Amino acid sequence: MFLTQTVPRQREILEVLLRNGWEYMRRLLTGGKADEPQLPTPAVLKNILVDLGPVYIKLGQLLSTRPDLLNASYIEELSTLQDEVPPVPWSDVELVIRQQLATSISETFTTINPEPIAAGSIAQIHRATLTGGKEVALKIQRPGIDITVAKDIALIQGIADLVARTEFGQNYEIKSIAEEFCQALAAELDFTREAGFTDQLRRNLSHSAWFDPQQIVVAEIDWNLSSPKLLVMEWLDGTPLLSVNFDTINIDGDGSAPQKAITSLLFRAFFQQIYVNGFFHADPHPGNIFYLQDGRIALLDCGMVGRLDPRTQQILTEMLLAIVDLDVQRCAQLTLQLATSSQPVVLSRLENDYDRMLRRYYNLSLSQMNFAQVIYEILQIARNNKIRLPSNMGLYAKTLANLEGVARTLNPELNFIDEIQPLITDLVRRQILGNSPLRSLLRTVLDLKSLSLQSPRQVELLLDRVTSETLQWNLSIRGLDNLRRTMDDAANRLSFSILVGSLIMGAAIISSNARTAQLLFVSNILFAAASLLGLWLIISILRSGRLN
Repeated sequence: MFLTQTVPRQREILEVLLRNGWEYMRRLLTGGKADEPQLPTPAVLKNILVDLGPVYIKLGQLLSTRPDLLNASYIEELSTLQDEVPPVPWSDVELVIRQQLATSISETFTTINPEPIAAGSIAQIHRATLTGGKEVALKIQRPGIDITVAKDIALIQGIADLVARTEFGQNYEIKSIAEEFCQALAAELDFTREAGFTDQLRRNLSHSAWFDPQQIVVAEIDWNLSSPKLLVMEWLDGTPLLSVNFDTINIDGDGSAPQKAITSLLFRAFFQQIYVNGFFHADPHPGNIFYLQDGRIALLDCGMVGRLDPRTQQILTEMLLAIVDLDVQRCAQLTLQLATSSQPVVLSRLENDYDRMLRRYYNLSLSQMNFAQVIYEILQIARNNKIRLPSNMGLYAKTLANLEGVARTLNPELNFIDEIQPLITDLVRRQILGNSPLRSLLRTVLDLKSLSLQSPRQVELLLDRVTSETLQWNLSIRGLDNLRRTMDDAANRLSFSILVGSLIMGAAIISSNARTAQLLFVSNILFAAASLLGLWLIISILRSGRLN
């Protein structure tokens, strides 16, 4: 067994794997030979993670954000994982609060409800009132969870080390993926990180040209009381969005149903996060979107966020337009622009895969297209073509899927294109002109001026090198090393073939004119050498697998 310091936990994991029937991982954990990875079915994988406990449920939730690694059936199954676990007794929770506060509980709070509002694998939530009368939500870390996470992280890294020895592990860079997940799990234990994300999201949504910022609420953090194990934030009194009876609600006062207005608000808020701010709430499932009593929409639980740099934002904007236009070639080009791996890709195969995928949508109206599903299929095609995309593409796809799912449940008549078309138009304008057209124009003028001043000198240097014969070209062509090795092998085999043929011909000439025993002996030696070399050549060709 690896990682002997966690043997009891390994035994427990092995029992779970045996009970659920994942033979491949059982062989890995017992040191057996398991070269060909075999994932369990989605349902079995979910059961294994649930049986292994809270940390592995959290790992499953993280895996559900990676459609670039798993296909849609696994993503769909893992997305249903809930980390609701039995709450920790109040006496243990109270001890954590006392350790995290600089003052006593009685000096800080007038009341704390000992019954949790929710209990998860990492923390549980309690409602409290500060001495000043403000109601707050307390997110308290489960006692001892840091030790459990550390042990399970060690096991995950150990399993990744084993899998990394296989061809599968090397092709998919299992060690780096495991390290990424372990870092995400460890980061969950620092609540100041979530507090920073919450503050940044609230600042980003405090102003917008697309929606009324007063309609979107993100909880305010009390930094004076928050710590790595205790998060104190504004209490938001509301109901999960999909549990609201909208028949009795009227936002605009004109008798119209509010679902359409809320749907537009959500699309505009999230499109601003993704395509303008480059920082977005990455888990907008129904339980994290609340309808408040005053009619505003609240975004809860900012522990999982995604980031996009300006270049990626531009590529994804173009990808949306390519999907709308069903442009196969453009989709393939944009996928390659997103790729982080340098493995050679057969462009024609990639385009054919996109053509087969998009052809299913040719006869559908744009209002019938499920864009989140299209994004998932694009990631699937990239994975099938061994194209490694950035990990934030998984968060991006899952965010769009959750957002579109909530919107379609809230408003079954949703037309995705009608919602995003004005936003896409504004995004393209922003990417061309920037937020300040005058500033972009001045920058362009300065760039042109710099180009006009530098060009004559550059042309002069180029002409000097051409006339003096000092111009050199540095070319780097991928795949030449493999071609060179192939040609070397072919040349060597051809040389051996010529040598074998020459030996046979020499032996035949000597044998036909042999007058003495010595010449006959030389002829036999030549025949034997030709036979051995010929046999070796045949074996090498057969072993190469390229006989055909």
